[in-house]
Amino acid sequence: VDSSSSSSAAGLGAVDPQLQRFIEVETQKQRFQQLVHQMTELCWEKCMDKPGPKLDSRAEACFVNCVECFIDTSQFILNRLEQTQKSKPVFSESLSD
Repeated sequence: VDSSSSSSAAGLGAVDPQLQRFIEVETQKQRFQQLVHQMTELCWEKCMDKPGPKLDSRAEACFVNCVECFIDTSQFILNRLEQTQKSKPVFSESLSD
């Protein structure tokens, strides 16, 4: 058995904290992008009666309100996720108990 195969086999049980954090961040980015896509679709359906060269004042106000609602909701969700992450035990610590 060569040393490279035995060292890689031994490393399978350990989770690289940097890799784990990177995956968490990328997953959160993906979720946020999904939210943006959903809100864009929702606001478009709600506010856009008939596409034209310019937005009328009603559609513009509707989009502003819709985006503000999205920002408020997203901020709430992000804060909640952050609180959840802080209160959740770290995976490696839970294994040592």
